[in-house]
Amino acid sequence: MRIRPVWAVPRSRPAHVRRRGPRRGVALALTALLLAPVPACRRPVTPPGAPTPWPAAQADRWRWQWQLTTPVDVTADADVFLLDPVATTSAETAELREQSRRLVCHVRVGTYAADDPDATRFPAAVRGAAVPGRPGSRFLDVRGWDALAPVLADRFRLCRGKGFGAVALADADGYRHRSGFPLDFDDQLLFNRRLAGLARKLDLSPGLVDDVPQVAALAPDFDFAVNQECVRRRECAKLLPFVDAGKPVFHVEYTGEPADFCVTSVGYGFASIRKDRQLDAWREPCALP
Repeated sequence: MRIRPVWAVPRSRPAHVRRRGPRRGVALALTALLLAPVPACRRPVTPPGAPTPWPAAQADRWRWQWQLTTPVDVTADADVFLLDPVATTSAETAELREQSRRLVCHVRVGTYAADDPDATRFPAAVRGAAVPGRPGSRFLDVRGWDALAPVLADRFRLCRGKGFGAVALADADGYRHRSGFPLDFDDQLLFNRRLAGLARKLDLSPGLVDDVPQVAALAPDFDFAVNQECVRRRECAKLLPFVDAGKPVFHVEYTGEPADFCVTSVGYGFASIRKDRQLDAWREPCALP
């Protein structure tokens, strides 16, 4: 049946049909609006108002989780969550922020993977050798700051937009590997300091992942450290510049019993856990001191 628009209805009406007054018409319209089904409202995700703070008094008291798989276990008993910015959803970060969790964004800054959403933005000139053990990943020439900075800045902005307040810079030690470029200690040092500064400009707290040989030089530039297997590698003492400055060290071991390595790592003042190498939801934390 074809319905005529209002303006096409004849003005003449049968005598028994009374024309509704404007007040009654408005009332009916409001009633219809209130009774109509309302679609579910989605609260917009807003970034934190400032970089994540790390109170010195809490430095050795953090409970943390490192998960790069999805879905994220938002029920994990942790204060700090280190997560993948692409795979983690805004709904997950919003739920964690509602619980007052601190969110750290895991960003690879010295490598890229072929399936990264921004992989094609890296010019051929900065693409280096394959990363051992990670098919499809290659090192980046950290000397090419002008080419890398715009892409990495957008990675940081993605973190910020999803509600992260801190960023952990992974693969920030290409000079220690066969990257395909003649990178040296100073090249990496300059690159990492530039990245820390870039993170701060974007209101993100910068953290250093591994790169233990440069910790003494970089501790003043970063707010926290993330370390893998310093107990097994016997290099935990090299992370003390962070501890001495009242900055947290988030430490993970993949082998050994927590009852054994926790004595060492907690003794140094680290927040330590045992994880599987795939960094799924499972974790076994060391007891807090």
